[in-house]
Amino acid sequence: MLVSLLAFLLVIGICVIIHEGGHYLTAVWRGVQVHEFSFGMGPRIFSKKKNGVLWSIRTFPIGGFVRLEGMEDEPLPEDEPDPARAFPIKRAWERFVIIAGGAFANIVLAWFLTSLLLASYGVLDAKSPVVGVLMDGYPAAEMGALPGDRVLSINGNEISEWGDIRSTFAKIGTDDVEVEVERGSERLSLFGKVPYSEEAKARLWGVQPARVKYAPGKAVVSGLTYCWNMSVEILKSLWLMVTGKLQAEVAGPVGIAVMAGNYAREGFWTFLMFLSVINLNLGLMNLLPLPALDGGRLVFLLGEMVFRRKFPEAWENRIHIVGFALLLALIAFVTWKDIARLIG
Repeated sequence: MLVSLLAFLLVIGICVIIHEGGHYLTAVWRGVQVHEFSFGMGPRIFSKKKNGVLWSIRTFPIGGFVRLEGMEDEPLPEDEPDPARAFPIKRAWERFVIIAGGAFANIVLAWFLTSLLLASYGVLDAKSPVVGVLMDGYPAAEMGALPGDRVLSINGNEISEWGDIRSTFAKIGTDDVEVEVERGSERLSLFGKVPYSEEAKARLWGVQPARVKYAPGKAVVSGLTYCWNMSVEILKSLWLMVTGKLQAEVAGPVGIAVMAGNYAREGFWTFLMFLSVINLNLGLMNLLPLPALDGGRLVFLLGEMVFRRKFPEAWENRIHIVGFALLLALIAFVTWKDIARLIG
């Protein structure tokens, strides 16, 4: 439980600070006054003012905010308002950049972490039929296979891709197996028995693919490709859920805490992968055109840029308030489901 809590706080802390940091940096870039940068919600438990910005930590470590000049009806006593640097007087595209900055920062972090994973830890090579890891207690180790062996054939059936190993073992009708491998400049034949497993419904030889690391340049490009493909899959899944074509469980804070703890126990790189996926999800979800989310605000700004006039501020605020209330209700419902699932 403690591991899950600490892992959750670390994940939420990084996600929130990066997100709000995106808003902060773009606001500073466009000359908007920042009154406060807060991690957490509720009463302040720590605050320090530096360079005109109040840096604060609040009681509940769920979310955060960057408070900009002109975005509040009434300034707080500690503020030093500068109306010439107010957010509302900036051009529509500048406000668009500031609002989009948070989600953009999360997506960039996901890209960076994915690239780091590819360059430093690598990925399993699911194409080449090269032995990476031998599993204890399985026939491959007993037959004399070694990491780095390239599988050429199984009982005379040619192997060209990793997937061919499993499919070939699935179709052979005997436990007696001859596996031809290439080891360095030699070709060797390995003999042994690979019995059928009733539990797995397959013949398990007991090998895993090799792990390959990418050169830094390739890692950056491939990291972007990975994030793009994952984004497409996330949005596809979301659409299928909305249209009722896909039944899936949605995780709230409790569910994310459990997952964070599980991934943290599996090791640093697995946890880093989880952190990358969470940031990508957070960035994409925040860009959805729904009230109270950054994407909802961007819709109004797009309308302003297209039609050259602002939507009435009072009505926009009402829409966001309703959206925020619905969002809180959804979070409460999902959290209840998480707890019920955990107890069950």
